[in-house]
Amino acid sequence: MDNTHIHLTIAMASFVLSHFLMSGPLRRTLVSAMREQGFALFYSMVSLCTLTWGIVAFDRALSTTPVWDGTHPLPWLLGSVLTIVSLALLLPSFVRNPALPGVKAAGLGTVIPTGVFKITRHPMMWAFSLWAIGHIIVAPELRMFIFMGSIILIALLGSHFQDKRKVAQNNREFGPWQRRTTFWPDVRQFGRIGIVWLIAVVLWFLATTLHWELFGIPAGLWLLFR
Repeated sequence: MDNTHIHLTIAMASFVLSHFLMSGPLRRTLVSAMREQGFALFYSMVSLCTLTWGIVAFDRALSTTPVWDGTHPLPWLLGSVLTIVSLALLLPSFVRNPALPGVKAAGLGTVIPTGVFKITRHPMMWAFSLWAIGHIIVAPELRMFIFMGSIILIALLGSHFQDKRKVAQNNREFGPWQRRTTFWPDVRQFGRIGIVWLIAVVLWFLATTLHWELFGIPAGLWLLFR
């Protein structure tokens, strides 16, 4: 590890820790001082700034020898599958998602989960995590472990803490919802999102095309033409 990796580690640690502090022990104090809208704006600005810092640090971090050959057909295939799954979870996660900021909890306790929420109650966070895991698999070098590992940590541990916080704040609505849903993805329910899978494959193809065109790094099917 050299100075560029230390810089990246500090940047991503700032991103993760600021998130947990603002959404955890400092949340009540900040909301009291700024009101809900002010806190939401402050939270968003800090998260955006620290994430941008992390992206810049990642771009400047030196490449290291991969732990394994990410261009081998097996990690390439696994990384592609995980990316498609992440897109399939992400796309429907914007609709009727009680985990999103500003969504009212009233009536949630009587809602029967459908679609992507039959798979997991945190489809968006699992989408980010699987996307990050896919990148680690195909590019297993130090800077990728630091950056994507931080994304996984903040997504999954953050979701766990969010579950506990929401039940503590409103057990009447979130208690039944959490009992009817699962934190860990239930692969047996993947068929619940139907046509979303086709859309996810199309978007995956477009995204991998842009990945090659913009960054010069082949991904997905384009790895065959490197």
